[in-house]
Amino acid sequence: MTGGTDRVALRSLTGGTVSFGVDEIHGRRVVLAEISGKDRGSLRPADGENLAVAARTARDKRLPLVCFVASSGAAVDEGVGAVHGWGTAAREFVACSGVVPIIFCVTGPTVSGPALLLGLADIVVMVDDSFAFVSGPRMVSQFTGEEFSNEGLGGSTMHARTTGVAHFTCADREGTVDLIGELLSYLPDHTDAVPPCWRSGDPVDRPTPEAGDLIPTTATGSYDVRDVLSCVVDDGHLLEPREGWATNLVTALATIAGNPVGLVANQPQSMAGTLDIPASQKGARFVSFCDAFNLPLVTFVDTSGFYPGKDLEWRGMIRYGAQLAFAYARATVPRVCVTLRKAYGGAYIVMDSRYMGNDLMLAWPTAEIAVMGAKGAVEILHRDADPAERADLESSYEDRLLNPYVAAERGSVDRVIDPADTRSELAAALDVLIGKRERFPRRRHDNSPL
Repeated sequence: MTGGTDRVALRSLTGGTVSFGVDEIHGRRVVLAEISGKDRGSLRPADGENLAVAARTARDKRLPLVCFVASSGAAVDEGVGAVHGWGTAAREFVACSGVVPIIFCVTGPTVSGPALLLGLADIVVMVDDSFAFVSGPRMVSQFTGEEFSNEGLGGSTMHARTTGVAHFTCADREGTVDLIGELLSYLPDHTDAVPPCWRSGDPVDRPTPEAGDLIPTTATGSYDVRDVLSCVVDDGHLLEPREGWATNLVTALATIAGNPVGLVANQPQSMAGTLDIPASQKGARFVSFCDAFNLPLVTFVDTSGFYPGKDLEWRGMIRYGAQLAFAYARATVPRVCVTLRKAYGGAYIVMDSRYMGNDLMLAWPTAEIAVMGAKGAVEILHRDADPAERADLESSYEDRLLNPYVAAERGSVDRVIDPADTRSELAAALDVLIGKRERFPRRRHDNSPL
């Protein structure tokens, strides 16, 4: 970030707590806005208008919008006009959604309306000692009697692990600038451009036998799926948004053959890779983000299904699980899916299966694609069988149905590949799909299952 003579400041004489202009972050031109300054960054009507103009400028100039924020909310002494200004800004941010990348960096206290803007961003980065909330500790105490500190209610750690608001946390502002620069290196300036290509000396045809060696020999064995992803991508480098939230699903940015991609993978180390509400939301939002900015999607499947439990069902597992299916089904970017081990039931379908419309379905020889595992199936189909009979039936079920070749015969899998060929297969597939285009149906917009 230059912040010097190269910066083009806009509306610089309007005063207030919002300043913005066209600047550079690690060589990428962006519209850079800053909410801070006097009165703890409280927003007055002119500040809301400045934010709106900043967002409109980013959209019109087709440049990423980066906003550094530390604000106590609307200025109380300005009355309802300050709230109107925030509403005008929020509308412009929504108009930017899916058109240009929106990145927010929280550098200090962010309260009320400005905190809600974080929910409109594509990526949120929080400095370690910052916090954000809609209603502060005093109001929480008045209404519920519970006592919280600012950090306990809305600190960066809480938002990184519990709410998923923070995609990344950094120790200081300098660290956030470096991180934002890296993020931008994976993204195009706007939705009509392709992501920048990286230079990498990692051979495209590099064998990856170590990826297959990571799969345990037992059905219940665990492993870290990020090790598999690191084997496949260029130079083993992953940038993982929301790493601490919904850890049973991994989402990451990486490159394959120098081309940026979005990775989605079940994580067997957490909840055995099953899907729950946070994982469904995390995956759906990431898939939608990648689709908006032309990042091909590569999905790695190892899941035994949706996590069972009355609490999840009562909280709306049906609605939230549908979000992941919805995001994949409407995605138009190149989509390749690799089944590593388990792919059971509804979770198999929503993890970008052939029937969700992916472009290429690959499977390792260890893949088990079925309604459920052998033990569960036998318990339903042969309830009266004794233990010895059940063991034989389970073995028979595994031989007949729990292998990828049966799925390949039925067209659910395009090819069963050696794990050592995973990187080269993905690179070849993405190269073929690079020119993929889809015609959209004529309608105002779809109705996402929020």
